[in-house]
Amino acid sequence: MANQTQADKITNGPGFIAALDQSGGSTPKALRLYGVEESAYSSEDEMYDLIHAMRSRIAQAPEFTGDKVIGAILFEKTMNREIGGKPAGLYLWEDSGVVPFLKVDKGLEEGADGVKLMKPIDGLDDLLKRAVEAQMFGTKMRSVIDAASPSGIAANVAQQFDIGKQILSHGLVPIIEPEITISITDKAEAEAILLDEIGKQLDMLKPGQEVMLKLTLPEAPNQYKPLVDHDRVMRVVALSGGYSREEANARLAKNAGVIASFSRALTEGLSAAQDDAAFRKQLAATIDSIYNASVAG
Repeated sequence: MANQTQADKITNGPGFIAALDQSGGSTPKALRLYGVEESAYSSEDEMYDLIHAMRSRIAQAPEFTGDKVIGAILFEKTMNREIGGKPAGLYLWEDSGVVPFLKVDKGLEEGADGVKLMKPIDGLDDLLKRAVEAQMFGTKMRSVIDAASPSGIAANVAQQFDIGKQILSHGLVPIIEPEITISITDKAEAEAILLDEIGKQLDMLKPGQEVMLKLTLPEAPNQYKPLVDHDRVMRVVALSGGYSREEANARLAKNAGVIASFSRALTEGLSAAQDDAAFRKQLAATIDSIYNASVAG
């Protein structure tokens, strides 16, 4: 396994995981929310330069440290770049005490049977080798559940764990993320099915193998407590999933042992137009609120 100090921090450390992994499809929206309109860039390269500047500004803020932010998930292009004059993963760990993860999925297939599976991840073994070289601790991959379909959810979770085992073989810890869409009418039923299917897959892991789980905040508090307590689960983290930061924090605080891994809710209120003082003040307040919700349980 990767660095044992990092493993201990992710397993037991108080705090949350920042999701700084917006990819090609979600980058324009993330930039708009940050106050950067599409008219500000004329190419994909310029777009990625701007989102990297946003991520670097967050990562280099004095408030963004391992005291409250125990990990950060990076987009591949971020992993390949520098922050503060160092490779991104190295900077996060050495300068901030934040454990780095890499987003590895390549987006979603069209919906079928109530779910959206991941597209094939071509060249995954090569990417995982590069992730190890870049000192990533683990990975993250996302698929989506749009209905309480037993067969669809079973296929979704099976795909996640099949790829998760490939990731484990490289000494990396996979964050498995079968996201349930928050707006579906049968969300609670989908959560019950998901809990059962994840439990089945966890029980099939070999002794000593551990994964992390990134799940939509549930309708019933502590719905996923059996997963929090499972000996094959390093940590259960929650995505904000479209909830406002206030609602996401309120829901999170009701789930013992679950910590945040927020993306949009983390950057809510930050703006490219803010001076450093205003930016840092907003970021500090955001980090404190997500940290407090993460440790409340």
